[in-house]
Amino acid sequence: MGARPHNIRIILKTTDVLILGSGIAGATAALRLAQNPARRIILISREPDPRESNTRYAQGGIISRGKDDSADLLVEDILEAGAGASLPGAARILAEEGPGLLQETLVKMAGIEFDRKSDGNPEYGQEAAHSRRRILHVGDGTGKAIIEGLMAAVQRMPNVELLTDATAVDLITYPHHSRDPLAAYGPVACHGAYVFDRKGRAVHRTLAATTILATGGLGRIFRNTTNPPGARGDGLAMASRAGARIVNAEYVQFHPTALSAPGAEGFLISEAVRGEGGILLTPEGQPFMEKYSPEWKDLAPRDVVARAIHTEMEDHGYSHVMLDIASHLSAAKIKERFPNIYAECKRVGIDITREPIPVVPAAHYFCGGVAVDEWGRTGIRNLYAVGEVSCTGLHGANRLASTSLLEGLVWGTRAARDIEVRFASHPSPAIPTRDDVPAWDESNLTQDSDPALIQGDMQNIQNIMWHYVGLVRSGDRLSRAIRELRHLQNEIETFYRKTKLSDGLIGLRNAVEVALIVAQAARHNRQSRGCHYRVDSVDGGDRLL
Repeated sequence: MGARPHNIRIILKTTDVLILGSGIAGATAALRLAQNPARRIILISREPDPRESNTRYAQGGIISRGKDDSADLLVEDILEAGAGASLPGAARILAEEGPGLLQETLVKMAGIEFDRKSDGNPEYGQEAAHSRRRILHVGDGTGKAIIEGLMAAVQRMPNVELLTDATAVDLITYPHHSRDPLAAYGPVACHGAYVFDRKGRAVHRTLAATTILATGGLGRIFRNTTNPPGARGDGLAMASRAGARIVNAEYVQFHPTALSAPGAEGFLISEAVRGEGGILLTPEGQPFMEKYSPEWKDLAPRDVVARAIHTEMEDHGYSHVMLDIASHLSAAKIKERFPNIYAECKRVGIDITREPIPVVPAAHYFCGGVAVDEWGRTGIRNLYAVGEVSCTGLHGANRLASTSLLEGLVWGTRAARDIEVRFASHPSPAIPTRDDVPAWDESNLTQDSDPALIQGDMQNIQNIMWHYVGLVRSGDRLSRAIRELRHLQNEIETFYRKTKLSDGLIGLRNAVEVALIVAQAARHNRQSRGCHYRVDSVDGGDRLL
């Protein structure tokens, strides 16, 4: 019997490695660690279906190495897109290790079949700011194919226990959660997490020698976003409360093209559409990207394109702009290359083979996160962070398209390798016992959480972040955002302290915390760079680009 999702029904679990999050980074780490049959792994997903994560919604593809490509060229593209803030060593690791790990893990271990041309060779896609065609894809559902293959492989491993419908509440850290007063003199160390059983409505202790945060991003703190409901900053907030260092939090990447149509708001229109020749137009049908980026035009970096669209909308009062692919690809090719986008647009009455697509920018990817080293290690002992919740330095001030899936794959693998090295030198790692860590106590809480209050507060957070901490920022807007978010945080924390837990309440508490982290970082950084743009920048931020 391999790993099977099931609901938590016990008070305490212990394991060698606890992985919070089941996207590409967490699933890769689990699969790699499970190659050692002696290793015990618990993989936790807050969703009933562990395949449900940001990874599932990645359309465009994953970086490989094109036929006229090299690691050096990819490093150059990453550093160029990162606007001077990308860590060269991280870019080098991704460029040199990524393509090999893609073949080894995704193709051989997970059985992913990427699209091929009629001659059997890989079909590489082109995306913005890439100097070569190097993007492997499975139609426009690459993320879905990857996570289905990875989770199927993980579920075949008998030493992986997969817990679903489970939300991490807080990391268990010493000295904070230790009953030993002498622990106060030691370094901060992570020993697992308190986990909320969503169906049983109880909080259980999951104790681990090592914990990996793979909880994804924070897109849902903005009103317009391409992110699914689970992306609300849970991991970032937990790590921050535990004392982890957070870096580059001001760098939130807005995807230029989310579908703007009733019933499908936030649906991602992949950058690959522009990579295949799609052109951005005003609602009157006029192209406009050349005046913002004469060199790259519609294939400019995402921050440039997103601000250009935002400016067109603001200056002319447009509710959206248009993205035309019908004039550049045949109907048959569009349906073959973008079947999911075609189907979703068709569902809401738009035939992309005959007419342009109405699009708006939306919060998409968090370039900052928990600071980690080249192996995914945080500043807290026994705690790793991989994927979007982490900051390896790779993305700098602006992520290069299709690097995120590969980053999750590379650092999920690297974290697993480093953990195995540590276990090899300490074969019997210390795991706290039941008596070492206090149980979660809700005995004095009688008030149930009110979904209406939670929804209202979440909408307030999203509106504050969209209007004051969005694509175009200023000191006045950011100061107002921080004042309003602090007030909301006080109200939410008071509510949290007297209310029985629910997944929504956990998410609300985390969302307001990460919103403040982002707003404060944005106010602190007065220099426009990449996807952090201030009109009052000390370096002449009155320029759009």
